[in-house]
Amino acid sequence: MNHTKTYHVKDIKTSIGTIVIEGPVSPNRIEELEFHEQLVAFRPPSQQKKALMEIAALPEGRIIIARHHDMIIGYTTYLYPDPLERWSEGNMDNLIELGAIEVAPPFRSFSIGKNLLEVSMMDDAMEDYIIITTEYYWHWDLKGTGLNVWEYRKIMEKMMHAGGLIWFATDDPEICSHPANCLMVRIGKRIDADSIRQFDQLRFQNRFMY
Repeated sequence: MNHTKTYHVKDIKTSIGTIVIEGPVSPNRIEELEFHEQLVAFRPPSQQKKALMEIAALPEGRIIIARHHDMIIGYTTYLYPDPLERWSEGNMDNLIELGAIEVAPPFRSFSIGKNLLEVSMMDDAMEDYIIITTEYYWHWDLKGTGLNVWEYRKIMEKMMHAGGLIWFATDDPEICSHPANCLMVRIGKRIDADSIRQFDQLRFQNRFMY
């Protein structure tokens, strides 16, 4: 599959100046920018910056960033699912995962997550993919936001809707382990029926078990 990437940019005017949403960005672009010290949801900032550069270098990898001046203050990642997850079992070259979305706490009042998703989907090539995201409540910043799991889930769903992702049922054990966890999906306009059937087989693997 030809993983075409077309760069887009959007400026958000805020009380602290312009926040720029841009991508997909190259590894070099990530390297030349500072990385906010409070982007710690997945690993220490220096390690996370390195991980983003590695994803950006992958053929299918996409990194959309939010920056304030020369500092990355938010990002979202797209790449093939982890080989240890069921979503990789079909070896589908047109299924990618929205693997992470993170915004530094001081900037969370500016709808950056929503804008990261909107800019992601400006690229017409996204219509050639089934895009999934697996939401697990243990990844959510419940402590920092003061929200309970259901309040956070509602905000997360609303944000994902901005990128066209909607709730899909699945029997994946990890998702089914807590009712707040969920699978959200965006099926591109150019996805064929065979790919949808193959994806449905990944979503439900235990349909004949009682």
